[in-house]
Amino acid sequence: MDYNPPLKLMEEIEAASKKKAGLDIRSMLLKGFMSGALLAYATALAFKASDGFSGGAVALISGAVFPVGFAMIILLGMELATGNFAVLPVGIMSGKVTYKQMLRNWGWVYFGNFLGCVFVGFLIAISLTEAFLEGSGSLGAKIIAVAESKTLVYEHAGANGWVTAFVKGILCNWMVAMGTVLGMVSSSATGKIAAIWLPVSTFFALAFEHSIVNMFIIPTAMILGADITVEQWLFWNQIPVTLGNIFGGAVLTGGLLFYCNKASTASGKQESDKNVRQVMNEAVTSNK
Repeated sequence: MDYNPPLKLMEEIEAASKKKAGLDIRSMLLKGFMSGALLAYATALAFKASDGFSGGAVALISGAVFPVGFAMIILLGMELATGNFAVLPVGIMSGKVTYKQMLRNWGWVYFGNFLGCVFVGFLIAISLTEAFLEGSGSLGAKIIAVAESKTLVYEHAGANGWVTAFVKGILCNWMVAMGTVLGMVSSSATGKIAAIWLPVSTFFALAFEHSIVNMFIIPTAMILGADITVEQWLFWNQIPVTLGNIFGGAVLTGGLLFYCNKASTASGKQESDKNVRQVMNEAVTSNK
């Protein structure tokens, strides 16, 4: 069967965590760069596809389109920090990864994701403006509007805005990290794509906050002339959203899955030990 049941899935996640922890810096940067670039493409495509629609139609169309980037990341075996926020903690809980290895992976992959997002964002800004000679059109206006809603609106709300960004980060990465995990539930390309599409489209349609996607949207908007400072971007979005993404991935995805299946594993082991003892007792009785 082309399906890994939960206990087998956890073995796949643990193996992935060990592999990711062992990557060298060059691999983490290059794979992180590719992931950031692919998510930037996917975000721009989602905005373009939903242009001209309103209300629920925007959510449905953009949510249906955006996972193309995530699917390419999973199929190519690239590195995405928000997925690793769930995978590496499982390695720690299973004793296969150290905290130092986890933080090393998170840091370099996050930086690589940033470089990929900004690189593609800069190229898209050039393409939209005829190398900054013309206006950016409807797509550029959409990017700017979304970026402002992700920074200036939170700033206006003060502490409540910061908390909102943090909570939206949690809600986002509970689903995104689930997409990374579900990418291991099948060994076929079709199975992987179908599995990851479900949670990833959910997060994007609901407009929650993804730290890597925001590395594309907000800097690109700034390049296109949005009235957003670096300090506003970092304090009112990138920092709280990243912290929320870590909590959603590490605790609500990796942690919950590990402890749910740890109980099942322990129960199965006890049952197996009981069966072994029963067989041994029967063998001893028959010998007598």
